Amino acid sequence: MVYELPIRVYWEDTDAGGIVFYANYLKFFERARTEWLRSLGIGQQALREQTGGMFVVSETTLKYHRPARLDDQLLVTASLRESGRASLTISQQAWRKTGGEPELLCEGSIRIGWVAAASMKPERIPSTVLEKLQ
Repeated sequence: MVYELPIRVYWEDTDAGGIVFYANYLKFFERARTEWLRSLGIGQQALREQTGGMFVVSETTLKYHRPARLDDQLLVTASLRESGRASLTISQQAWRKTGGEPELLCEGSIRIGWVAAASMKPERIPSTVLEKLQ
């Protein structure tokens, strides 16, 4: 299952040349992951309150293909690539929506780990969460 989140590029997302600042793709990917989990019934704040744990980013790999620009409409995706006992690897992409075929702008692999919120020590992802991801 691939989750898709539409995002428009605003001034705050761009550099002086009107091109999306490279680090902002990580913000776009974070929003898509959060909304993907929410669409599966996994609210991160509620999850933290109920379990005492939370997801944290432990690794990112990004490849930039083309720049996004001011006012572009993007489609940012998230899909589960790997699921382990204590971490997930999420594939993500940012596409520019145009009149023709969408253009791939950026793609990445984001690894998120489960930790105890109080100690920040790794723990197993709750089985209820893993079941919703399958």
